[in-house]
Amino acid sequence: MKNSLIGTVTETINVPAAKVWAALTTPEIIKKYFFGSDAKSDWKVGSPLIYSGSWQGKTYEDKGKILALEPDKLLKHTYWSSMSGIEDKPENYVTVTYELAEKDGKTEISVTQDNIPSEEMKVHSAENWKKVLKGMKELLETPNP
Repeated sequence: MKNSLIGTVTETINVPAAKVWAALTTPEIIKKYFFGSDAKSDWKVGSPLIYSGSWQGKTYEDKGKILALEPDKLLKHTYWSSMSGIEDKPENYVTVTYELAEKDGKTEISVTQDNIPSEEMKVHSAENWKKVLKGMKELLETPNP
């Protein structure tokens, strides 16, 4: 059964959308801001997307499938976390949607997650997405030495 809770977090990053897109789809960059996760995908609609690593001493392998992909604008995928304590079955997957909108060389990125099972998990999810986007912003806005 799908849940009706939806959460959205938005951040403005002072770089063009192409740089934000690269940060969403380049494993070496993802690892720097996404909790040290190793991302694996061929970045095509219908393909798997796997995030793996170690968090607080526990290994994890989170997974999903890419549903939509429009370079510099949209990435949408299903997602299930091995650390969620929720059974790995289709109705327990959330949908994560990244939307990018560039204006005057700055990019607004919104992350929306649906099918959230509880208000507590919605708050937890929002806090995690805020950390992810803050990390991405800091990484992308810092000039390379």
